[in-house]
Amino acid sequence: MNKNSVYQIKISLKKYTPKIWRRLLVPSDTLLCDLHEIIQLAMGWENEHLHKFMKDGTSYVEEIDPSFDFGREVDYEDTRIADLLVSVKDKMEYEYDFGDSWEHEILLEKILDYDPFVKYPTCKAGKNNCPPEDCGGIYGYQHLVEVINDPKDPEHKDMLEWIGGSFDPEFFDIDEVNRLLNCNSSPASYN
Repeated sequence: MNKNSVYQIKISLKKYTPKIWRRLLVPSDTLLCDLHEIIQLAMGWENEHLHKFMKDGTSYVEEIDPSFDFGREVDYEDTRIADLLVSVKDKMEYEYDFGDSWEHEILLEKILDYDPFVKYPTCKAGKNNCPPEDCGGIYGYQHLVEVINDPKDPEHKDMLEWIGGSFDPEFFDIDEVNRLLNCNSSPASYN
């Protein structure tokens, strides 16, 4: 891994169709703690729950908590994305919110040269809206989408009220994602 390389990664929410995904450019030496924040912003999560990265049977966590049993655990404080994704097509997982269990696949699509004219991290593409926090995982989200799309459903009004009045599952605004990434990134962390 060249210290000045950039990873093009694709982050996809697993077990849901249509796919919810983001394509990002991040420096290969990005720490996992920073990658977590990047994923939160790019996907649309609100960073209200615990998370972990997983690769080859090992969980990489922010802080080892004896009340959770992940098997093999490593404190990821000094772990960089390039420590886990080395070659194109390498994959790892990211789980957010252990109750709802939002599982994501992170795929290394390309290794690029660092471009001094690009602000990293940056989102290059994406598709579909992130599920709302605490909606009950994949099955809860599927139910939510069905209910809000059916005005005759007895839960329709309550679900719309809970969601804040409206929700478009197909919505994705790349400009807003990049605005959030640029507002929240620090040059010391990502460049």
